[in-house]
Amino acid sequence: MEAGQELVLSNSAANSNIFSQYIESPSIFTDKRVLTSSFVPGSIPHREEEIKHISSVLAPMLRGYHANNVFVYGTCGTGKTICCRFVVSQLQDAVKAAQTDIKVIYINCKMERVSDTEYRLFAQMLKQLGEEVPYTGLPTDVIYRKFFAKVAEKKQSVIIILDEIDALYKKVGDDFLYNITRANNELGEANLSIIGITNDISFRDNLDVRVKSSLSEEEVMFRPYNAVQLRDILASRAGDGFVGGAVSESVINKCAALAAQEHGDARRALDLLRVAGEVAERMGETVVKERHVDVAEEKIDLDRVTETVKSQPAQSQIVLYAIIKMSEEARQKEKWADRRLLTGDIFSKYEELCRGNGTKVLTQRRISDLIGELDMFGIINAKVISKGRHGRTREITLSMNETALGKVRSYLMGRFG
Repeated sequence: MEAGQELVLSNSAANSNIFSQYIESPSIFTDKRVLTSSFVPGSIPHREEEIKHISSVLAPMLRGYHANNVFVYGTCGTGKTICCRFVVSQLQDAVKAAQTDIKVIYINCKMERVSDTEYRLFAQMLKQLGEEVPYTGLPTDVIYRKFFAKVAEKKQSVIIILDEIDALYKKVGDDFLYNITRANNELGEANLSIIGITNDISFRDNLDVRVKSSLSEEEVMFRPYNAVQLRDILASRAGDGFVGGAVSESVINKCAALAAQEHGDARRALDLLRVAGEVAERMGETVVKERHVDVAEEKIDLDRVTETVKSQPAQSQIVLYAIIKMSEEARQKEKWADRRLLTGDIFSKYEELCRGNGTKVLTQRRISDLIGELDMFGIINAKVISKGRHGRTREITLSMNETALGKVRSYLMGRFG
């Protein structure tokens, strides 16, 4: 009897499963992965010249020779990473046909606990070469020797892709670059080449002179996409990612136009299109419309701002909280009727918050740097203005909409009171 009762309950539960509607209703997507920035397609529109340049630099590897290092520059969403991975994938296919081999090591330098020290960087690279080492415990020079010995043992060309290399440089300096580039003289039949990818066009200027001379690198610049190019990219991806008729030309045009305003960011264009599709699907609709793009834009901006704020170090968060609190006070005080906030105003509130939280107070110059970083992330707008003989300062305003501001304020209030 009890078994029968269990069976009845199981059948009832099966018939009322909360996921049934999602399983039974057809999806407007055929392959959502195609609509992500990490997907590497068979061809990449409007990056033919850049791909040709990178491939020409790496081509000597087909004959077993050392290839020059490559530094790839460009703002977010210009196709730097996807083009490098595309070229390297094509190179690996070509060397297989030539019965040789090339090993590719890919490191995202912004990932925590992967490249926050030289030791962990080389431990991760060794892991990708098939050798496990502890992530702590060995002297740094020992792990260097282990890595180079492993490369020499394989007697093959090795490409190290360092994505967001500027983040690695900020954490560990540039000695690792010097050591890698100088190692080629001791690798026998093997050789190492670096592909450095960065959003910072002034990255090379910050390197030590000896590092610059040892790099022997070639530079490839990726310029922002325009609206027409973004439309072509989206149309190509939409054809593979959505069912036929699910996305109209007007939706693609709108996503392209919005992303073109954001420095020609193809990543944002793809996110807009994919999230708009998700919004439509959740609403039970089979066609993506422009109003779904509007909802997607708001959601993406909210997620981007809150995640960016949460990823910042505590000092940057306190600076932002000081800006938010000063903005609120400025709206309430008649003497600040123009609502202008200057760096000095923010520093006073920052000091107050630090004292209240038992946090070390940084110098005003360092706080000015952190304000510049928040400006770069698009969280605030910090415009340099002249104060005549008193020098220059920054006029600071918040760049968040009210919804994002409310979420960020609640998060910071929870941390700092």
